[in-house]
Amino acid sequence: MNTIYLREQLRQFLIEDIGYGDLSSELIDELDESVATVIAKEHGVFCGKPIVRELAIMQQLDLVDCQEDGSRIAPGDVLIVLKGKTRVLLETERVLLNVIQRMSGIATMTRQCVDALGDDSIHVTDTRKTTPGLRMLEKYAVRVGGGYNHRLRLDDAVMIKDNHIVALGGVAEAVHAARSKVGHTTPIEVEVESFDQLIEAIQVNPDIVMLDNRTPDELREWVRHIPNHITIEVSGGITLDTIADYRGIRIDVISLGQLTHSVRALDCSMNLQGGMKYATTRNTPIDVR
Repeated sequence: MNTIYLREQLRQFLIEDIGYGDLSSELIDELDESVATVIAKEHGVFCGKPIVRELAIMQQLDLVDCQEDGSRIAPGDVLIVLKGKTRVLLETERVLLNVIQRMSGIATMTRQCVDALGDDSIHVTDTRKTTPGLRMLEKYAVRVGGGYNHRLRLDDAVMIKDNHIVALGGVAEAVHAARSKVGHTTPIEVEVESFDQLIEAIQVNPDIVMLDNRTPDELREWVRHIPNHITIEVSGGITLDTIADYRGIRIDVISLGQLTHSVRALDCSMNLQGGMKYATTRNTPIDVR
């Protein structure tokens, strides 16, 4: 994760939320200090330690404890412990929770999909269906959950989709146009929606074919015609509830928009504790003064 970019994003998030100042927290003595704990309220996979660390540095807070990214968590688990000025802790609360809840929700969904598929020969990947401005964070969360990233941006690879095929006059024409424009290190992927398009794609030998909106039975038949050196990706309508149906098929990648575009945030909350003491994940009181 790009630290410089991350700090700039977090700075903008804080500006958006705090504005000219937190009118509520300014009621508190500026010298008052507290310990804040973030507690999980449901089962899931934690994600966001780099965000917690950078926010602590930016806001001059002490990061006392934080779960490791990828940790399985349960209701009541302590995820994060921060110490510092009470005003600053409360100013930081919403940005901190918004980001880690979103990222942990994505990591949790990804882990569930990987586990449900139960086939290590197939990579579960995300798509570009991410929240504008949050792509770096959301794709990081997919990796934490055990998944892989598809294209980060449009300049990563050539991906010839249905509208490109229409605009360029066919699959073969589109692939030939791509080869005339890009270098040998840039992969070319073709999305196909019919068996005829698949055969046409195979004849021009792309690096990757994406089989879109095909049933598992159709895929078992179609992949028999694809040479082993062409990577096979499937996508379209695959969800947590249906991904297990693709186990054991000779495919390399399953891409799911569900990992990022409609995932639910993982529920957690932040609470202030007095006396400068907190409970660790092992429920052992520790003095942090």
